[in-house]
Amino acid sequence: MKSAVTLKKNHEFRRLYQKGASAVAGSMVLYCRKNRLGHNRLGITVSVKLGGAVVRNRARRRLREVYRLASPRLSQGWDLVLVARGRTAAAPWKELNDSFLRLSRKLGLWRDKP
Repeated sequence: MKSAVTLKKNHEFRRLYQKGASAVAGSMVLYCRKNRLGHNRLGITVSVKLGGAVVRNRARRRLREVYRLASPRLSQGWDLVLVARGRTAAAPWKELNDSFLRLSRKLGLWRDKP
């Protein structure tokens, strides 16, 4: 993923947690907030409590891929943060996709037409 489309700074994450909208599923939490850019930016957070480096990186890769596959159908101009939960690394792929779809619809990010 290009560095221009990722959130890296701590203050960006904190602003999203404080002022953004959120939705929760069993395998992830999605925070979103409008930005003034013409494109979406993604940040992914995985806690050390989830497991060792291998488990955390697997969870990160899976969430990044869920976002990548869904990004053409998402509204543009949003900052998004995906927070991995305990079941993210081991959850079936279909459950991850369905969770992201449900959360993005709940927050009004999903466009019905591509």
